Amino acid sequence: MMNGAAVCLIVAGALFMLVGSVGMLRLPDFYTRAHAAGKCDTLGLGLILLGLAVYQANVLTSTKLLLIAVFVGIANPTALHALARAAYRLGLKPWGCETSEDGVKGERT
Repeated sequence: MMNGAAVCLIVAGALFMLVGSVGMLRLPDFYTRAHAAGKCDTLGLGLILLGLAVYQANVLTSTKLLLIAVFVGIANPTALHALARAAYRLGLKPWGCETSEDGVKGERT
């Protein structure tokens, strides 16, 4: 029963990573590609690590895998946000942005 659940989680994570990789190839600009990369890395790797934690019989190893998943869940979105913000501050326009200004309400600081 536990092996079946572990295999399902690992396969779901691998499929999510595959879909995110296809999204990185097919999407038009940096921001949408970064979104696809962030989603596939965070959720795909999280599912794979969760599946490996379920598969492990050792509590210490499972705990380590779950801690890695938590840290990845915190670090990946933070790093992706920093990259997107840096690209925006450098003047990289989103795809389909037809305005002469940045198109986002508020000041650019």
